[in-house]
Amino acid sequence: MGDKQDQPFQLSFNGLLKIDFQGSRVTSDGGLILVRELDERLGFGDLIAQNLTDSRRGKNTQLPLADLLRQSVYSRIAGYEDVNDAERLSQDPTFRLIGSEKIWERGAALTSRLQSFETEVLGQEENFAGLAAINRELIAKAENLGSPQRVVLDMDSTEIPVHGQQENSAYNGHFESTCYYPLMLFNREGDCLAAKLRPGNVHSGDDWEELLLPKIARQQKLGKDVVFRADAAFAKPEIYEALEARDVKYAIRIPANDSLERDIAELLTRPVGRPSHKPVVLYKSFLYRAAS
Repeated sequence: MGDKQDQPFQLSFNGLLKIDFQGSRVTSDGGLILVRELDERLGFGDLIAQNLTDSRRGKNTQLPLADLLRQSVYSRIAGYEDVNDAERLSQDPTFRLIGSEKIWERGAALTSRLQSFETEVLGQEENFAGLAAINRELIAKAENLGSPQRVVLDMDSTEIPVHGQQENSAYNGHFESTCYYPLMLFNREGDCLAAKLRPGNVHSGDDWEELLLPKIARQQKLGKDVVFRADAAFAKPEIYEALEARDVKYAIRIPANDSLERDIAELLTRPVGRPSHKPVVLYKSFLYRAAS
């Protein structure tokens, strides 16, 4: 502004886009442009075409499937959790430019269109599987940019409270709430590799093989060493056996019991004096075998 600036960063997805500041065309979501560029370089659009089925007919197809999915995903990235926000975002400069040329002038989808897309199109069984495949492929492409030889997988479940009579929700006595209890698989960077929505009344470790075993197979096919870690909910003989059969090393917490506590009794005594501000971590190695 005043002095000559360097050439702007060249964007792959829209060569006509210029980064500028004009008070009459301000958006608070300009950072999404860089996300859109990453999306382009990872081939998100091709993955959408390969894995999602478009069941719409007639006028409902005026907005491409990829534009609708991008608007749905990007609005969540920007913190807009309610599809009602689409009324305003449809004319936001960023949301118009992250899509295809068809919406540069006409604007993005309104609430009714986006809502029917999410509930009717994405709600189809084949598209559930397609979304999971897209997620796997995107993360795999990102991992390949600088992937280490060792892959660390973390599995855990989490509570999602519901308010009302949502389908398949159930009461969970541990959390004392009606909820869903999804199972999720992460890598060491915290990226969610896979997820399964479950009723609130299932055991934490249910359905572990559906998420874990295919991921192990994919990583080992790429020549990677896989290790697994989880909490006590996954301390099951069938999990140990499946991991050992695949040469996967693991660290799984064992539920506390009297036998274990007797073996580490000397470590459980509180030391004399004022406690330190830093946590005290003590280790002991010993053999243990459950009666089962």
